[in-house]
Amino acid sequence: MTVEPFKNEPIERFATEESRKAMRQALAEVRAQFGKEYPLVIAGERVYTGAFLDSLDPSDPARVVGRVARARKEDAEAALEAAWKAFESWKRWDQEARSRVLLKAAHLMRQRKTELTAWVVFEVGKNWIEASADVAEAIDFLEYYARAALRFKGPEAIEVVPFPGEDNESFYIPLGAGVSISPWNFPVAIYTGMFAGPIAVGNTVVAKPAEDSSVVAYKVFEIMEEAGLPPGVLNFLPGIGEEVGAYLVEHPRTRFINFTGSLEVGSWINKAAGEVRPGQRFLKRVITEMGGKDAIIVDKSADLDLAAEGIIQSAYGFSGQKCSAASRLIVLEEVHDLLMEKVEARTRALSVGPAEENPDMGPVINAAQEKKILHYIELGKNEGQLVLGGEKLEGPGFFIAPTIFAEVPPKAKIAQEEIFGPVLSVIKVKNFDEALAVANDTVYGLTGGVYARDREVLERARREFHVGNLYFNRKITGALVGVQPFGGFNLSGTGAKTGSHDYLRLFLQMKTVAERF
Repeated sequence: MTVEPFKNEPIERFATEESRKAMRQALAEVRAQFGKEYPLVIAGERVYTGAFLDSLDPSDPARVVGRVARARKEDAEAALEAAWKAFESWKRWDQEARSRVLLKAAHLMRQRKTELTAWVVFEVGKNWIEASADVAEAIDFLEYYARAALRFKGPEAIEVVPFPGEDNESFYIPLGAGVSISPWNFPVAIYTGMFAGPIAVGNTVVAKPAEDSSVVAYKVFEIMEEAGLPPGVLNFLPGIGEEVGAYLVEHPRTRFINFTGSLEVGSWINKAAGEVRPGQRFLKRVITEMGGKDAIIVDKSADLDLAAEGIIQSAYGFSGQKCSAASRLIVLEEVHDLLMEKVEARTRALSVGPAEENPDMGPVINAAQEKKILHYIELGKNEGQLVLGGEKLEGPGFFIAPTIFAEVPPKAKIAQEEIFGPVLSVIKVKNFDEALAVANDTVYGLTGGVYARDREVLERARREFHVGNLYFNRKITGALVGVQPFGGFNLSGTGAKTGSHDYLRLFLQMKTVAERF
């Protein structure tokens, strides 16, 4: 199989009138489809259950983006059965053939890139560039995993030591049928990457998308189907996490669980999956990514203008609703006041509004998330000094002003707990020793950043800042597939690194065969 080397899909920046016109047209076409109904898909069959999940536009929750069939436990059972049935043939496909399906899907997704971007804008409230980046990352996952899977093909993938009089070989085989439970904040990228990795190397998947983003997930499923993925290899199962998600996690025939979401749910999954239930023949493999409390350190040697720009991008991109977002800003006292003048000025200039109007910040995802963020803001008013924002904004959507708290103690709740919103806690420290200690003093370890021109400072951070993804003199969000494999330490997850060859190994097991002559 000969394919060109992997390269990342460009993110549309909408710098030309032509691209802006195309986006406005796509938004109009998607808006015209609001309110449509979408089924489950199990073994290639469309299933309506009589109950629906309404996906609402967070910029205006009176608008129903779409109604997606709500799966029941019996549907989850059927989907898992379909996945195991499809596994018997899918695992025998040549790796090149499986990879070609993913490459075809990437091609089709690229053709529908602007349309999918528009669905993301409406369904989760991302502005145009954030939504475009979401779709571009999904294309990257398909392209990258299609190529990476070829490395695990056959006995040549594993070097063994020769032994006289014997033929010895080791090779990888897929695990079986598993479940992916994906979040709403990257409804195309993470949803796609979480099923594409396992499928690429011969597994089958029951994919449960987030309740808030199941419409665009269905659009992605259509692309996989059109690309030639056989029925049952991927099953589309939208539903309530506590119902069908929990049922599949506890099911004795679920071989692996791939989860991205909160620490609370991920911890429960890890515990529940560890129990061996009647009829179970394996220990389930659990892959989790569970968020972060990510910090940027600004050293006294930093370029403060560069730092201020990166801080704003990291803290307020997609209203802070990224597991990689900066929610703590740790600043050395020598540059604290000057940096904060720059950060506050940039924050005041941010526009907030309906996502379809392409503001700097759109809404947060739903009423529950809005309530949670506002609760933390109220806590922050007692724990720190409110400098900016701290309020719900006018309008029909879930709009919250970009918020800054200063003088925050390192152990404050707003400095320790994941808020998942546009709230930045500023912590002033005396020196870089203290900055590192504060940065590492959290149960998480996902992303982090350092702004400094002092080489000694950067190299020390390289060794001692304990996060899975560490960035110097740039924003701490926006990891690129294949360039910056993504995943964290501590309670940020199980250590998986998406967008790497290593990630695919999690969905494989090694078999060894020895023949004596």
